[in-house]
Amino acid sequence: MKKILFSLFTGLILSFAANAQSQEAGTFDSTLQLMNVEASCGQCNFGLEGEGCALAIRIGKKAYFVDGVKIDQFGDAHDKDGFCEAVRKAQVQGKVTRGHFKASYIKILPVSSPVPNQ
Repeated sequence: MKKILFSLFTGLILSFAANAQSQEAGTFDSTLQLMNVEASCGQCNFGLEGEGCALAIRIGKKAYFVDGVKIDQFGDAHDKDGFCEAVRKAQVQGKVTRGHFKASYIKILPVSSPVPNQ
C-alpha cells in the first residue's frame, strides 16, 4: 500500500512539474537573428489599442502585438512580475508582418537579468 501511495504522490508531483509554465516558447533557430526586446502587455504598458490584454514586444520605440504566443504562456499576466504589471526583457526570433510580430521563438529573461549584447 505504501508503494502505491508513493507512486501516486510521485506521479502527481511530476505531473505538476511537467505542466509548469516555461519562460520559452517556440523553437530556437540558430540561422535566424536573435533580437533583444522588451515584452509586456500591449494595452497595459505599450499603449496599443484594440486587442485587450495581449502579449506585445517593443523593438526600439515601436511596439507590436505578438502572434503565435499567448500572454499567459509565461504565467499570470496580473502577477507582480506579469506582463500587465511589468515590462520584461526578452529574446525573440520572427518577423514583423502586417503590423504584428510573428514569433517563431521567444525567451523571457529573468527579472534581474541584464539584456545580453546583440
